[in-house]
Amino acid sequence: MPVAGSGVVSEPAGGGGARLTHVDARGQARMVDVSGKAVTAREATAAGRVLCSPLVVELLRAQGVPKGDALAVARIAGLQAAKRTPDLVPLCHPVAVHGVVVDLDVTDAGVDIRATVRTADRTGVEMEALTCVCVASLTLIDMIKAVDKHARITDVRVVAKSGGRSADWRDE
Repeated sequence: MPVAGSGVVSEPAGGGGARLTHVDARGQARMVDVSGKAVTAREATAAGRVLCSPLVVELLRAQGVPKGDALAVARIAGLQAAKRTPDLVPLCHPVAVHGVVVDLDVTDAGVDIRATVRTADRTGVEMEALTCVCVASLTLIDMIKAVDKHARITDVRVVAKSGGRSADWRDE
């Protein structure tokens, strides 16, 4: 039996060698016990992209989107989403979100979105960063859909992580 916070993971039912932390020995979903882990400073950055028409790009650059300031609304939505991640992702631990930065960069192809979330807690904030990017992207789609019904979200991923027991890494 794994010790609370030991980092020991369970083998899923049926074998196969893959080990998932949110699955117990019987293959059932569980919330990982992090009570034995140390509180450390942690940071995660996620990125994604909303591809849209040249007309939308022009409207975003000129602040002419019919619904209003689409970038500001998407930024606020992302900030709110980072704080609400455990309400949306069932096995995600509630963590104290200490800082969130959401950057939206209008490019010729659409909008690049990048979110960095910081905490001092027992578990990382990758899910908060991903949720931030996803909800900011969804909000942007909602703001521009009257002008571009074909806009799409793409390339959402974690691009950097630091803090905690595992090694820091970047994938950019």
